[in-house]
Amino acid sequence: MNLILIGPPGAGKGTQAQRLIERFKIPQYSTGDMLRSAVKAGTPIGQAAKPVMEAGKLVSDEILIGLVAEALDAAGKGRGFILDGFPRTIAQADALNTMLTGRTEKIDRVVMIDVPFDLLLERITGRWSCPKDGSVYHVKYNPPKTPGVCDVDGTPLTQRKDDTADAITPRLASYEQWTKPVAGYYERLGLLRRVDGVGTPDEVFKRVEAALG
Repeated sequence: MNLILIGPPGAGKGTQAQRLIERFKIPQYSTGDMLRSAVKAGTPIGQAAKPVMEAGKLVSDEILIGLVAEALDAAGKGRGFILDGFPRTIAQADALNTMLTGRTEKIDRVVMIDVPFDLLLERITGRWSCPKDGSVYHVKYNPPKTPGVCDVDGTPLTQRKDDTADAITPRLASYEQWTKPVAGYYERLGLLRRVDGVGTPDEVFKRVEAALG
């Protein structure tokens, strides 16, 4: 099964992707994670993407398409996949379609997770993580036992630069301008299913499963 998860920052795409991995035993490719890894490693792609990401803007189609193509080629054909955070533009959707056609593959379903703006802002600005083991916390929904400190190893928690109030507004504006039209693209193809993203992760996952049929 080849799936795409669409939704604004903070919609819970990563959480739902992890549950889908367990349910269907297929790999997930998060362009956000791949970009952050590239930035941390200081690769040419990471160096090009870093200032754009810190400004809360979208990186170029060329960079994202290259990342996804490399990941799918490395995984091999026919394994199935979950794309999280890609495609973000109509141009990327067209490029993905061309890429998959060349591999004699196709997208089976596109799930769009909808969450109101105010809740997105609360989710994102309250999110902190451990720079050592990657554990993610939230000041309201999943607070650490000791404020500001990782439960696992006691490392001080940090907040991503693009999770601040100043950065999230342009990120959401970019989503409205560029990514929302992608939903229409897949809706015209009969592949899109919309899911209410408000509720517990378990409640949302039941809706995702229903959307996948």
